[in-house]
Amino acid sequence: MTYTETFKRAKAASQSLALLTDDERNGVLRDVADAIVAGKEPLLAANAADLARMDAANPLYDRLKLTAERLDGIASDMRNVATLPSPLGMESCKRTLPNGLRIRRVSVPFGVVGVIYEARPNVTFDVFALCFKSGNACVLKGGKDADSSNREAAGLIRGVLSRHGIDTAAATLLPATHEATAAMLNAVGLVDVCIPRGGRKLIDFVRDTARVPVIETGAGVVNTYFDASADLDMGRRIVLNAKTRRVSVCNALDCLIMHRSRLADLPALCEPLAGKQVTLYADHDALEALAGRYPGELLRPATDESFGTEFMDYKMAVRTVASLDEAIEHIARYGSGHSESIITADGAAAREFQARVDAACVYVNAPTSFTDGAQFGLGAEIGISTQKLGPRGPMGLQEICTYKWLIDGEGQTRP
Repeated sequence: MTYTETFKRAKAASQSLALLTDDERNGVLRDVADAIVAGKEPLLAANAADLARMDAANPLYDRLKLTAERLDGIASDMRNVATLPSPLGMESCKRTLPNGLRIRRVSVPFGVVGVIYEARPNVTFDVFALCFKSGNACVLKGGKDADSSNREAAGLIRGVLSRHGIDTAAATLLPATHEATAAMLNAVGLVDVCIPRGGRKLIDFVRDTARVPVIETGAGVVNTYFDASADLDMGRRIVLNAKTRRVSVCNALDCLIMHRSRLADLPALCEPLAGKQVTLYADHDALEALAGRYPGELLRPATDESFGTEFMDYKMAVRTVASLDEAIEHIARYGSGHSESIITADGAAAREFQARVDAACVYVNAPTSFTDGAQFGLGAEIGISTQKLGPRGPMGLQEICTYKWLIDGEGQTRP
């Protein structure tokens, strides 16, 4: 079967999904969740084959890895999506014109959602859950690192669809090849929107190459600013969680911005990071403050490149600033528009930070690790959008719908 034929089948499947009721969709999602739990052994075996081909020191290794507990979490998220209200048919505008025409704007599926992603097999399940619930067919293009895991996951999903008498092309997995990527990006009229999930290199390639519409999801160069009035104990907890909860994900902390007046507290603030073997790339003033009070083998002088890097590893930059203005300027220069945070006891500083920082998610006294669709109550996410046109931030059910206008008349004609 050619790629064009594959995409045509997905397009036809997307049209048939419109005939399903929300109860029918929810039943499928619950059955897929049950199948994940029941099928842990083959899923983990496939994942083990993928892991065996990757160096355990690779920052992507943790993203690639599935465990029994993670599979339970994936199943739980899918069941949660099934409990959410349908995003379809929601009226966002309704009016009657002076001539009697009744106009409504209602939410509808995109149709076929293409997703290109790297070593994250959980994305296969997350994307299917959100697309199916919202009436979209999904065309998935995973990376070669997770190919065995993705094929096992897609086979499980398609088995459930088949048992329900639903066109299995509603969940299509493409080969893990460059040719498949090129085919998706050029499937004009068949793929309604393409969403890349991965590092900056992948996102830039998709944006620069695609002939189909693209929603950018973000490489996350994430900063946290420790303000002059910040509470040290709170800061220790937030910085540790933001940096080390999962270093390979896009919401992980990359740069700690430190107010100069609090440099004496920097060693205590960073002390928990030493226990996790986090290497710090510190500017001149921060390096002096940390010297002799942070393990020397984990301390490096920062370069300009340190501040614009998404580390995805146990590494973090430290930048010293003299003011809130300077912290915001740093974020404007080096941030990626993903997630930014301020730790402060000054309400005015918090409000100014949230008003001026240009990012999808802006936190006060909380770690950026909360940037996640499930954490935001969206059930799951199809990605974190860093663009401003269209969806922004965690993309759940409503963000993968568009709308159309419905107009009812009684024979009116336009003068």
